[in-house]
Amino acid sequence: MPGKKIYFASDFHLGARYIENPIEYERRIVRWLDSIKQDAGTLYLLGDILDYWYEYRYVVPKGFTRFFGKLAELSDNDIDIHWFIGNHDIWIFDYLPHELGITIHDGTLITEIGGKRFFLSHGDNVGKRPMTLRFLRKIFRNRFCQYLYAAIHPRWTVAFALRWSAHSRKAGDDYAEYQGEKNEHLVCFAKEFRKTNKIDFFIFGHRHILLDLALPHQSRIIILGDWIKHPSYAVFDETGLNLFDYIEE
Repeated sequence: MPGKKIYFASDFHLGARYIENPIEYERRIVRWLDSIKQDAGTLYLLGDILDYWYEYRYVVPKGFTRFFGKLAELSDNDIDIHWFIGNHDIWIFDYLPHELGITIHDGTLITEIGGKRFFLSHGDNVGKRPMTLRFLRKIFRNRFCQYLYAAIHPRWTVAFALRWSAHSRKAGDDYAEYQGEKNEHLVCFAKEFRKTNKIDFFIFGHRHILLDLALPHQSRIIILGDWIKHPSYAVFDETGLNLFDYIEE
């Protein structure tokens, strides 16, 4: 839409047990969403928006009321919202798209925006990844395994998932630092992919680092960071693609 901006954000990890004040943290994200509603045309949420989510057939997890309400408001005001499934909010099925009017992507989207080609993904599905992570990704997305998981009472599965998330974050703290251009798997993937595909901008989440790096062939990679450590987002408009910190007055 003419005059409207395109927003990108990722890795809110709403609901994570290691967030000190989860209600105030959620309110902060909602205030950011409220601040963009006047000029946003499209909002891309690039995964791990929720730290854990599983939709059962007739019930959904509690919480996130303010956040979901704000997304519904944006959607009702004709802002196009795209949510990429990450490695934490894997089990989104039909409830959020139906209730909030958002588009769900499981994987990668290559799309043209304002005459530029964008490669959008959470980042857990591309590049050279450890065998363990690739195996778990297949298990978590297997329909039969999901059916078996759903048969376990939520009092066990939710607690287990949140403990696993907290442990994974603690174990990965060292990895959540910039590894250098030659060792960052998303940077290496983008360089290789760009050799045979015209992409102007690669945008990822997942790595919990903030990165804006020029690539060969007039391309660029953005890794959006996470809001727990560094609330940041990207905006694409007539001036180009820019990164911003969310700073409240």
